[in-house]
Amino acid sequence: MSSMLDYLMAFLIGGTLCLIGQLLISLTRLTPARILVVYVTAGVILTASGVYEPIVKLGGAGATVPLTGFGYLLANGAMEGAKEAGLIGALSGGIKAAAAGIAAAVLFGFCAALVFRPKTKL
Repeated sequence: MSSMLDYLMAFLIGGTLCLIGQLLISLTRLTPARILVVYVTAGVILTASGVYEPIVKLGGAGATVPLTGFGYLLANGAMEGAKEAGLIGALSGGIKAAAAGIAAAVLFGFCAALVFRPKTKL
């Protein structure tokens, strides 16, 4: 039964983040690119302030998969890198933490482009 609660919390947390994004699109003049930057930056700020960790523990993938989760990953990597190697670690830690996910996204995007033959929009 606890797995059903985990699924429900992931759905609610992830859905709330998506709802906020949709409200930003619908009610403001922000472009999707600016909303992306706001979400990643919010993830970094919330992680640095200690607010996002309890949300991740509660929502699981519902909190780590959206763009705020990318900010969370970068901030955690930077903080771990700073503990290990000081300033250089703070600058490189986020990149090291996110490298596998970014590499996978590039690889799968390339494979999808090979299979589906993308065309430019006119």
